[in-house]
Amino acid sequence: MTNSESFSSPFPSPAQRRRDRESKRDAVLKAAVRLFNEKGFHATSVDDIAQALGVTKPVIYHYIGSKDQVLFHCVEVGLSQLLDAAEKSHEVAGNGRERLAAFLKLYARIIMDDFGLCVIRTSEEQLSPESRVHFRALKRKVDEAIRRHVADGVADGSVETDNVTLAAATAAGAINWTARWFDPEGPLDRAAVADFIVNQLMFGLVPREKLTEI
Repeated sequence: MTNSESFSSPFPSPAQRRRDRESKRDAVLKAAVRLFNEKGFHATSVDDIAQALGVTKPVIYHYIGSKDQVLFHCVEVGLSQLLDAAEKSHEVAGNGRERLAAFLKLYARIIMDDFGLCVIRTSEEQLSPESRVHFRALKRKVDEAIRRHVADGVADGSVETDNVTLAAATAAGAINWTARWFDPEGPLDRAAVADFIVNQLMFGLVPREKLTEI
């Protein structure tokens, strides 16, 4: 072989190894979060997760760690998705009310999906003391993001409320409850349910022509 001939290594590059590891880690989390949502955290074993992936238990420990760590990473993904939705909604053209509605619709869709469901269905007691601290911190950021969107609407006059904190908590509470009752096999998909709930939150139950009478 001359120096001018190219050489293709059969071994993966560091970037390829990193992508491969991230892909396998994501697969573990997706399998785990579905089992946690279906069976519950305590009823799901590391063996169950490994079996769902067709691998051995040491593989799960290698890519994620203990079952407690798997659970934390699942809720971390869900909360990160919610924070990403808050950032994306800031890019929506329009006033504060329109950006708030866009965020809440994204929020609702996430809450009805695997990782969002896991966030709502996970109690702090299921996490290690260290993980609880991070869990609470991320949840506070999400709560702050909702309040900030409501406050922005109040600031530009497109939203009216006497209590930003209570308004934000009301919206979050209504949406979070979908994790308890939403049926993916039902007549409406996540997007349709999210649109309905958020429109109801934004306009209430009063007929549009009666709003001025309140």
